[in-house]
Amino acid sequence: MSRVRWIGAALLALAVIAGVLLDRKLLLASWLAAWWWCLGIVLGCFVNAWLHRLTGGQWGEPIRAAALALAPRMPWVLLALVPIAAGVPWLYPWAGQPDAWWTQHYAQPRFVHAWLSQPFFLARLAVYVIAWWWMARPASLVTKGRTCAAFVIHALLTSAAAADLLMSLVPTWYSTAFGLVAMCMQALSGGALAVLLAIGASLVRREPAGAGVPVTRDLGNVLLMWLMLWAYVAFMQFLIIWSENLPHEIAWYVPRVQTGWRFAGVALVVLQLAVPFLALLFRSVKDKPARLAAVCALVLAASVLDAAWMVLPSVDPHDWNGWWLMPLTLAGMALLLFGGLGQALRLATARSEPGGLRHAHP
Repeated sequence: MSRVRWIGAALLALAVIAGVLLDRKLLLASWLAAWWWCLGIVLGCFVNAWLHRLTGGQWGEPIRAAALALAPRMPWVLLALVPIAAGVPWLYPWAGQPDAWWTQHYAQPRFVHAWLSQPFFLARLAVYVIAWWWMARPASLVTKGRTCAAFVIHALLTSAAAADLLMSLVPTWYSTAFGLVAMCMQALSGGALAVLLAIGASLVRREPAGAGVPVTRDLGNVLLMWLMLWAYVAFMQFLIIWSENLPHEIAWYVPRVQTGWRFAGVALVVLQLAVPFLALLFRSVKDKPARLAAVCALVLAASVLDAAWMVLPSVDPHDWNGWWLMPLTLAGMALLLFGGLGQALRLATARSEPGGLRHAHP
């Protein structure tokens, strides 16, 4: 194991020890937020690779190389879900509740009670794990038929997983757009990491004068597309729910706009939307690998805050320990799972050379 992974393991162990001593429930929430971010990085990178597999173009070669480099990490990412599955009774407020609790919170509680029962919940987690493992394999990029199947399964199951793992932290709240918001964020952050890795590994080079559109411009346009889609869906979800102003519908937003988390919301609007959006409008940014890399780094940093925003306020919006426990947990988990990606990317790039995956296309 490389030095980077040892550092990640040490940071993760430190976070676990501190969380067990201070607040076990918040530790589980921080673990869930960090794990969801790591999962989104892998799935989001594959979403961009699938998009390229169906449409073609030179812009997708660096994305595909990053997906191939991330594929061997997916089993370890999925293994990190075990603590969440074991901690369901402590993390989710609906777990183990008597029938009287369901009747009090739901007008028709039978379906919700059955859906959120612990055995059925854990069974669905097992289905998600198997599906994610099947999707995040190089084989999903070989033929368009497999790519289409992976796309459809991803849309159905990952949106359901977002509802199960994240939305059910506030069991009285629901939104039909929540899964799409989560998947758009995954595609944006996964694409940003893929572009950043490609630029760092010099897989994206500046085209000579008159050689046509630089690959980086296409990559920047793809990121801009995901950014606008995420912003639109997230804003429409907020606008519709907040304008109705019904107690059970605003339950998810109240702890995010009436506590200290409102500053995180403002930061997300600025760092994850306004600044990257304005930057990606300019060709002078997208045509320069260094400038595009800076935008990708900002998007990745903001996606960490977004992961915390999606989870921690639903568990305890007033506990300030989450502001240091979640970044510590995520840093350890990310270094442990994704350490050494540079070398893996170079190997994946070699597989895309003649005789590799590139020539498996029909």
